[in-house]
Formats: sequence, C-alpha cells, structure tokens
Amino acid sequence: MARVRYAVAARKARKKLLSKSKGYWGKRKNLYRIAKTQMLKSLYYSYRDRKKKKTDYRSLWNVRINAAVRPYGLTYSSFIHKLNENKIALNRKILSNIALQDPETFEKIVQTVK
Repeated sequence: MARVRYAVAARKARKKLLSKSKGYWGKRKNLYRIAKTQMLKSLYYSYRDRKKKKTDYRSLWNVRINAAVRPYGLTYSSFIHKLNENKIALNRKILSNIALQDPETFEKIVQTVK
C-alpha cells in the first residue's frame, strides 16, 4: 500500500487557524502552537460572554429604572413590587426604554403604581 503524506492537509489546517488569529498581540498571531491555544481561549470567552451579555443588560435596565423612579420617592425594588401588585406586565427592558425615551409616559406609569 502506498504511503500517505499529510503535509498538504496539515499546512492548510495551520494556515486556516493562523488566518483566524490575525490581530492577536505578539506571538499569538504567527506561531501555530500559541495561536491554537489562544484560539481555544477566544472561543471560550466568546461563548461565556454571550451568556454574560444578558446579565449585563438586565443590570443596566435595573439601574436605569432605579434612576428614573428616585425623583418620585420610590426605589427600584418597591417600584417593581408595586407593579406586580397592580398586575402591570411590563418587563424591565420596556420600562427602561420608556424611562429614557418618553418620561411623560413613565411618569403616568409611576402615578398609576403609587
């Protein structure tokens, strides 16, 4: 049986990985072994941070709502509690956008809750 050489396929695989690692700092962009480990870490970071982004946005919405209800003498937690008591089904993203873009409507919501 003939001997199979892997040089062409291996070079192609290495070139593919090194082309994906362009823009990395130092040896991470041009040494295969280091670029491979950095690529694995980068893929892990991107997966992890896609999940973390949801948490970050929710906390941003909470901060915005809290800042918007403070002038009316409420806190974030009491406002959310009163929303639930009055069965007003607006999620935090919508409340945050209303507070930013339409303060008059947000004021009506707060007055309804109080």
